[in-house]
Amino acid sequence: MALIDGIKPDSHDTTPSVYTATSISEIRAALSELSQRDATVTARLDTLLATQKDLSRQLSRLDLARAHLGSEVTATRTISNTILSPAATTAHRISSAVKKLDREQAAVKATLEVVEQVSELKSCVLGVHGSMGAPQDWETAASYLFRASQLPDSVIDGAFAEEIVPTAEVPDPPRQTLEAASQSLCGLFLREFEHATANGDGAGVTRFFKLFPLIRRKDVGLDAYGRYVCSGIAARARTNLGGSQRREGLFYANALTKLFEHIAQIVDGHEPLVERHYGVGSMVKVIERIQVEADAQGGIILDTWAEERRVGRRLTDVRSYPFNFLVQSFLPSQKTTIGSVARTGSPAPGSGRTSEDEGVDMKEIDGLLNEAAVMLGRWSLYTRFMATKTTWSDSNGEELSKLSVPPFINRSTLHKRVNDLLIEPFNTMATFFFRRSVEKSFQLDEWPSDLTLNPNKPLGSSPPFVTSAVDDVMYIVNQVLQRTLSTGQRSVVSSVIPSVGRVLGSDFFGMIQRRMRDECYPKAAIQGALPPENTIIQFLVLTNNLDVATDYVKRIVHTCLGSEHKQQDSPPSPIAAAFPFNNEAIAVERTLHNLETAFSTKTTDLITEALDVLLKQVMRPRLRPVLIDTFRTTTYLPSSAHTSETESQTEETTSPEGAVPMRFERGWQAFTLPIKRLLTAATWDKLLATTLAHLARSLEKRIWSYHSRINELGAVWLERDISSIVSAAVKGGRYEFRNLFARCTQMTLILGMEGDEWEEVAKMEGGRLEGETGVVWVLDGEERRKVRGMLVSGSSAP
Repeated sequence: MALIDGIKPDSHDTTPSVYTATSISEIRAALSELSQRDATVTARLDTLLATQKDLSRQLSRLDLARAHLGSEVTATRTISNTILSPAATTAHRISSAVKKLDREQAAVKATLEVVEQVSELKSCVLGVHGSMGAPQDWETAASYLFRASQLPDSVIDGAFAEEIVPTAEVPDPPRQTLEAASQSLCGLFLREFEHATANGDGAGVTRFFKLFPLIRRKDVGLDAYGRYVCSGIAARARTNLGGSQRREGLFYANALTKLFEHIAQIVDGHEPLVERHYGVGSMVKVIERIQVEADAQGGIILDTWAEERRVGRRLTDVRSYPFNFLVQSFLPSQKTTIGSVARTGSPAPGSGRTSEDEGVDMKEIDGLLNEAAVMLGRWSLYTRFMATKTTWSDSNGEELSKLSVPPFINRSTLHKRVNDLLIEPFNTMATFFFRRSVEKSFQLDEWPSDLTLNPNKPLGSSPPFVTSAVDDVMYIVNQVLQRTLSTGQRSVVSSVIPSVGRVLGSDFFGMIQRRMRDECYPKAAIQGALPPENTIIQFLVLTNNLDVATDYVKRIVHTCLGSEHKQQDSPPSPIAAAFPFNNEAIAVERTLHNLETAFSTKTTDLITEALDVLLKQVMRPRLRPVLIDTFRTTTYLPSSAHTSETESQTEETTSPEGAVPMRFERGWQAFTLPIKRLLTAATWDKLLATTLAHLARSLEKRIWSYHSRINELGAVWLERDISSIVSAAVKGGRYEFRNLFARCTQMTLILGMEGDEWEEVAKMEGGRLEGETGVVWVLDGEERRKVRGMLVSGSSAP
């Protein structure tokens, strides 16, 4: 107890404590715990004592290293005090002397440089004065002025120069002398330049043009040069418009083309000379001066064209045209019976109505559009050329910015005249021209001749069987789009192409839709009868119109887009080449795609409706009697005698399992082939798909109808018959059409299974069933059991 008197118990200790023990056993437990702790502490102390020798050894080594380090520190301090310190002092003194010497040397060099510059200045002043005297050596005088301009202004205007340079011959300060000489030479060069231009002296023009930069009068030289080239442009433009030749055809377009070509030749030919003597980018100032003359001469050409071609009068006629035929065609009361050939003129002879063509000459409108398109295309090329000449590039030849229309072009009066006299009239007349062409195409629309649903009679036309309006309208679509894109003007594209889309979607599409609804709808005159053959043929032709027109529009748009240029390592597309500014090409391509998409969406919807009508009014009524005839007098519950008789027949004879497919194929071909040879391949493919889907549903109903009327042998016959019917129906079509009959073929498959095979199949479901049978089942388990329940047990009829 004395050993533990000094140990205070821990209030949180859960081990036994002698202070809280209440019995001998608890005291013994506490003593045992204390003994264990004592043993642990003793072991740790023993370990520390065992490692004390190593620790003492390491401490001895550290004392020895400290003694050696102290001696090294003493030696180092001695070296520093006796050797390095004097050397550092000497080096600092030498460095300071060198720096002082460098400053003095730099001051001497600067002084010498100033002296040399002042000497050069004095030589230039005296040289200018001497050259402008009796020798009149203008090139030398200009070169002296140029040398003087390279000197710093601080030297020319400095007190030292003003003191040294003036002489008895040239007493004025150097700045005043140089400015006076420059002013005098500028006036002289300008007079000589104008004299050379008046005399047509090209060498003299070049000689004095090169001298203006030397006397620091670049602006004067460039302005004089601009006037010089503009006089030549004006003279050439007057020559092109002059004369007594007849101004017909593309006369004004050719005149504008020659104007732009002449300007381009001048810019290309004179740019190296200007930039060599005046610096890179100096040609821009000349180009801006040229643009002023281009505004004047181009404006004269456009004004004369608009006046002589009476563009204003034509626009008035175009805007007031009523489109009577189209308007009347969409009136509810318009019920025209279409024969094999529609009317070939409007109005009808003897109707007393004035011609709808009066007041608007389509040939004249076409000529105006053609000439305007050519002029707009030339303006686009001219703008692009000017943009490339004014686009700055870095040292690596890469453009610092995308190609954009130069500001002086946007501000030019010619740009405004192009908008007023070309773009706006072109947009208006192009829209009228296309709509009037659509109207005329339907006025003169002709139907394909000698079409018949009798497969034994030849057809009098060649496929695709469409009315003449489709070819006529699509020809005009291609012409209008190509002409619009040739202008290179985004504002024209964004106006004309959507207008073409609206006319196609309203007038062209609407005329076909109205005819399909009001004139050629295949409806039987008597309940239960088939529609008239002529009506069916006309409806098929109008359906072809939609499909062929959609394909035409898609091909035209892809041609305009230049789809063959989209491949890798191919040249830029025609759209990108014609519309290089900013993101114009992307906008134009989007406009063309929108035209194709909008028209295709409308025609696809109407084609789908037309095929639904054909299925309901033509295909289903003709399919119904075929199926009735196919399964007439057919039983799939044969007797034993019938079985013996069937087994004795050879495959070459007509067997019960061969009669059904023969009758179906004969009836199927009789009503599908006439439709197939009249429709386009795409529309027939869609119609066949819907018809086969209906056939599949009908066959499924037929199979269900044999409940309790089919035995195992009949199931074999039924499977062969259904398989043969499917093969005959899908012959010549896509293989995927067989999937439409999956339910029918699986029903016959289940009916034809052996008993033990069916028992195995009936036990399986899901993936295991498909894995074991190799069939993707569309019939669920309940339907499979229901189908199997159709069989009559036994092989004989009841």
